[in-house]
Amino acid sequence: MNHFFSKVRQNYGDMKLASKFTLVLMITVTVPVIMMACFFYGKLYDMVVSYTIRQEQDISAKTAPIVEDLVQQVIDAHDRITDQDFFQTLFHQPVNSPFRMFENTEEIQEFQEYTKSLISSGKISGLQIYMDFPTSVRLFQDELTRDYFSPMSKAKGTYWYGIFQGTSVSSLFCPSFYLGDREKKSYGDMAYITSTTFYFQGHAYRAYIAAYTSSDNFTDLLKDNLTVDGSVSYIINDRNAIVASSDQSQSGIYLLDYDSIEDSFMSSNNFIERTILDTTVYAGFYNIKQPGWFMVTVLPAGPLITQSNMIMVQYILMYLAFLVLALILAHYMSRSITNRISSVIHQMSKVRKGSLSPMESPVYHDEIGDLIDTYNYMTRKMDQLMADQAKAAEELRIAEFHSLQAQINPHFLYNTMDMINWLAQQGRTDDVSTAVQSLSRFYKLTLQPLIENAVLHGILEKDDKTGTIVLTGWIEDTSIVLLISDDGVGIPSEKLSAILSGNGNSTSGGTNIAVYNTHRRLQILYGPDYGLTYSSTPGSGTEVEIRIPAIRKSATEPSN
Repeated sequence: MNHFFSKVRQNYGDMKLASKFTLVLMITVTVPVIMMACFFYGKLYDMVVSYTIRQEQDISAKTAPIVEDLVQQVIDAHDRITDQDFFQTLFHQPVNSPFRMFENTEEIQEFQEYTKSLISSGKISGLQIYMDFPTSVRLFQDELTRDYFSPMSKAKGTYWYGIFQGTSVSSLFCPSFYLGDREKKSYGDMAYITSTTFYFQGHAYRAYIAAYTSSDNFTDLLKDNLTVDGSVSYIINDRNAIVASSDQSQSGIYLLDYDSIEDSFMSSNNFIERTILDTTVYAGFYNIKQPGWFMVTVLPAGPLITQSNMIMVQYILMYLAFLVLALILAHYMSRSITNRISSVIHQMSKVRKGSLSPMESPVYHDEIGDLIDTYNYMTRKMDQLMADQAKAAEELRIAEFHSLQAQINPHFLYNTMDMINWLAQQGRTDDVSTAVQSLSRFYKLTLQPLIENAVLHGILEKDDKTGTIVLTGWIEDTSIVLLISDDGVGIPSEKLSAILSGNGNSTSGGTNIAVYNTHRRLQILYGPDYGLTYSSTPGSGTEVEIRIPAIRKSATEPSN
């Protein structure tokens, strides 16, 4: 394990700064987010449930009054019909004569017109009055009344009729399955029905007034009441019958008993947790005061878990997107830092190769800017020190040259002076004068640059800066040959051929123009067969042969 951590530490230490910055950012950003996600994941479901319940409560609290209003509209339409004069005369006054007394009367016409207006306005979808007359059926056949009156036989067999017959209820708001097929097809699949009594020829008879409406109005409201997929909203009455539902199949699965709802009901926006068919659900109850219903909203846990997981996935995707953007930003920021450092390193590498070029003054005066300023100061000081060192070395070269020049073998000069001495003893004064002038000119124009070249570019290029220069001379046929030999660094073969062309450069960086001028001067004076000849062995030394005629071709030499 220690070896593993040591290897990781070593690999991290060897990483580039840009990679280190990016890695540190990823760890800094990712680790806290992952820890927070793990911590809050367990609480996320509760948060989703609480939020969804609050949202559902707000919507249901608005839906319940609308449902009550729809119910009340049907009840009010029913009550306004029963308030008509024709209705009051029919049911609240004894009837002793046949029903012809009501035919084509103004009261019947007003009753008919008013009922039509309620149906056309959408308050109700239909009206039926169920009753029987022992002696007359004109009520069911007359044009003004036949659409609104039906014999009692049409009501028998319906669920609601059985309820009225078996109980003492006087009014009943009926869901769809309470009604018969004829009613649902012709008038509406919901109805508000009341019972009343009329008197005919001294006998009391039962009658039922049914104001119909459509359950679609309630169903649409219940569907709009839902905020979560898989949830259901329904209305239940005191007989555990579903009055209306957003989804009949779902309401059947999550049907709660009316009594248990009533026991659990504490407020109009109360939600409770239940387990139905091994499924956890959250149920909210809202009281529809008239006619005593409950609106139930059931939220299964499954969709809420899915929703919480989707939120977590969205959170992770959003985090990954921001992480990518952060990494890109970190990359560019780290590059902006490391590029400046890399430029300093690049310039320092040039220093290793001998180039002391300073960098441009930094724009930003941070730590890297201070580093660049320090580097520039260092290069300036090094350049100054190198210049001082070069100057001191040049001065040392000159001093050594003068020292070596003094040590040049004087054999050639001695022989020449001996020859001049013998010419003087013989009284040959003109020859003495010519010899002295020639010696002076030859030494100045020929020997001096060649010997200086041997000292500067041969002897002083050696590491120990010591060596020997030998000057010898002899007569060869009609020529005088002088040989200057040194044991200096020598000349490479590729440069040797260019020395006498005037285009070559010395090993120390100078030109060979002085050597070239000497060679050309001798050829101009004595012809193309004379001049300088170079031979050299790198590391061993160089020889320069000077060839001039032994006898001047002209009687008189021009003087300097």
